[in-house]
Amino acid sequence: MRFENTSIKDAALIAVCAAILFVQQLALSFLPNIQFTTLLIILFTKVLGFKRTTFIIIIHVMVINILSPYGPLMPIYIPSMFIGWMLIPISLTTIFKKLNSAYPLAIFGFVFGFVYGWLYIPIAVLVLGIPFEAYFMMDLPFELIMALSNFLTVLWLYEPLRKMLQKEKEKYYQIV
Repeated sequence: MRFENTSIKDAALIAVCAAILFVQQLALSFLPNIQFTTLLIILFTKVLGFKRTTFIIIIHVMVINILSPYGPLMPIYIPSMFIGWMLIPISLTTIFKKLNSAYPLAIFGFVFGFVYGWLYIPIAVLVLGIPFEAYFMMDLPFELIMALSNFLTVLWLYEPLRKMLQKEKEKYYQIV
């Protein structure tokens, strides 16, 4: 019975976290590349672990592409989006697993802002036929905005949110 209870709790927690990702991205969508997605995925990875975060990302990518009021993303970009968001938990549970405080994670978020944008370049160039230089130069300001947004949100909000989520997670899993 204990195993089933944990599985149900995990499913509910994953669904709520995916919903939070979706709602915040929609709420901030009028601001180009300013969002809390990177912060939240870093937070979920550090507090909830790789497996739960992976499910959260899978749901988020599917839902944002199906339910976005701005229309679905071009299907050819979905792998780039999925790979991009998955780089956070993969990196933070392997080569960067010792990054645990706000400042190093903020630097990680800053760099990630560029890496995430670069993941869309191959499709834009090879599939859509957009010249590399033109795409890169047009996207660079948006990558910089995302990088700065990631840096500031992680720097300012990671620690208080981590403490709160860790405390709530412990209470959540104590309830039988």
